[in-house]
Amino acid sequence: MTLALPNYHALGVLLLVLLALVLFSRDRIPLETSSLIVLALLTVGFQLFPYTSPDGRTVSPTDFYLGFGHQALVAVCALMILGQGLIRSGALEPVGRMLSAAWKQSPALSMLATLLVCAVLSAFINNTPIVVMLLPILIGVAMRTGHSPSGILLPVGLISIIGGMATTIGTSTNLLVVTVAADMGVAPFRMFDFVIPAAIAGLVAMLYLWLIAPRLIPHRQVPMQSRVKRHYTAQIRLGKNSDAVGMKLADAIERCDGNLKVEKIQRGPGVFVTPLPDVELKAGDRITTTNTQDNLREFAHVLGGRLFSGDVEVDDAHPLGPDDQKIAEVAVTPNSKLLGVRIGEARLLSRYGLRLLALHRFNREEQTRQTGLDNTVLRSGDVLLVQSSGKKLETLKEGIDLLVLDGTVSLPKTSKAPIALAIMSVVILIAAFGILPIAISALCGVLALILTRVLTWKEAMGALSIQVVMIIVASLALGAALMRTGGADWIAQIFLTVSFGVPAWVILGLLMLAMAALTNVVSNNAAAVIGTPIAISLAQQLMLPAEPFVLAVLFGANLSFATPMAYQTNLLVMNAGGYKFNDFVRVGLPLMLLLWLVLTATLSLAYQI
Repeated sequence: MTLALPNYHALGVLLLVLLALVLFSRDRIPLETSSLIVLALLTVGFQLFPYTSPDGRTVSPTDFYLGFGHQALVAVCALMILGQGLIRSGALEPVGRMLSAAWKQSPALSMLATLLVCAVLSAFINNTPIVVMLLPILIGVAMRTGHSPSGILLPVGLISIIGGMATTIGTSTNLLVVTVAADMGVAPFRMFDFVIPAAIAGLVAMLYLWLIAPRLIPHRQVPMQSRVKRHYTAQIRLGKNSDAVGMKLADAIERCDGNLKVEKIQRGPGVFVTPLPDVELKAGDRITTTNTQDNLREFAHVLGGRLFSGDVEVDDAHPLGPDDQKIAEVAVTPNSKLLGVRIGEARLLSRYGLRLLALHRFNREEQTRQTGLDNTVLRSGDVLLVQSSGKKLETLKEGIDLLVLDGTVSLPKTSKAPIALAIMSVVILIAAFGILPIAISALCGVLALILTRVLTWKEAMGALSIQVVMIIVASLALGAALMRTGGADWIAQIFLTVSFGVPAWVILGLLMLAMAALTNVVSNNAAAVIGTPIAISLAQQLMLPAEPFVLAVLFGANLSFATPMAYQTNLLVMNAGGYKFNDFVRVGLPLMLLLWLVLTATLSLAYQI
């Protein structure tokens, strides 16, 4: 079988796809930036080098912007807001309470119940808010029972991804695949059309995650608090004979090895001097700073001053006290406004009342050696060890930027919970019965949340992720370009050439495996949208129904278990549970291969391939 080269436009699009896959796999380049680069290159390329298809139609570069108004994007955004309405209103509070109480009775059966509940909820709600809700509960369970959370968190995180495979609205990936396939002429999938193969795979996965996975995970501790000392705020008062009198502030800081961070300098009652480097220190100055107790004593000794807490001098009889200060671990959520912000610019103290003590990330050590902690860019799943007042931490739990991992069951509960639950139920039922498309019913559901004041507009917009929006738009543009230029047909021909002579069910399995491998290194949405036109072209050339090949892409793009970067909840679970990269490979890779075999067999039998 001879294979001709594609036309120049198709070749250019294929090279851009390769570039996109490389960019999407780079941690240091934000996904939204990579998406914008791809979109800009695609539109500029088709503007400078116009393309006319064999049927005489010219491709307009602005056609690639249509993803911003695509029904899949509208549905994804609306469903994210609906999920936020359930969480903010406390509609899932009874579920959290029930699971928390059940763990006290029978941990083994409760683990199974938690996996089942998480899987079912993830079939209808974006799994990110579900994992965010369950993390503090499960950490609290581990603390009360004296067990490491490592045997619990990873299985729950993975089952939430598997549960999302069951319906068209379970994940944004599913929505993208079914709508792109429908745009290309494939019969539209209804909400529960592929629930049976997903349920079979889910049952196998649940048994694996309940009985086998906890035995594969090494014991992991998350003792961040034990490695970090509490910080205190105190004053260093300079007397007439202090060594620092007459010294510039920069020199005083250098004498303290650069570790002295001056917050303010008081010079007399109600008089404050801006702590600039060239300020000359004088007798009677009160330097306010925050650090560990040992460091504060060292600073006072080096500068020849005395250490005070309020008006009381710090000594053995009057040590520094914690007041209402608590140490807690907080995680950066996938929809946080802090994503992509440098720690030095995050204003954690002024905005949230948090004093940063340490950062936990599986590869943070290498990065901070190169850039320093203040220059470290915050990512989804980063766990910050912070010190703050109990009141500030309670307030933090009501926001969406940071998730407090203190082990307490502090779920919201409002009078709006039944309304949010009713709205979500109606949206699902209307879409399930085919009365309205999910994009329309979900949008009406968002309107209902706003009109009933379950959510404010600020809270609704806070549920959206620019990263998700941009990756979807860029992926839709690449998928359209592949199809219109014939690039998808050419890749399908390569696929057939390589697998020449093998049964169709083997080709189906290889397609799913390729998608599974791709989704573990790049965005699953990108893998799905790029893979869908290839799958349809493959089915056409084999003269077989397109549905099983489209589902092979859908399921394969959801098998994102083998790496922590494969899915946003993986990173959240990884850092909260103190997992290593190899833990995902050890648990997730066998699960990926197991479900690949199950789903390939199920689809082959169901469609008699």
